[in-house]
Amino acid sequence: MILTVNGKAAAVVQDAAAYQRLLDPAAAASAAEGIRQGREQMAQGQTRPAQDVFNDMRGEYGISR
Repeated sequence: MILTVNGKAAAVVQDAAAYQRLLDPAAAASAAEGIRQGREQMAQGQTRPAQDVFNDMRGEYGISR
């Protein structure tokens, strides 16, 4: 259902299932883009050892080992 104000679309009302069907492809596309970017960064050597990242996070958040 489209609600109008002065003859122009102002809001769309739809059931939750229809809205979820709209969101699902967008979420999948976002995940796919994130994976693509990660693979590209790996191919370009833009990586760090996981242990270095964990150590940085421990220091930043005051987490002891």
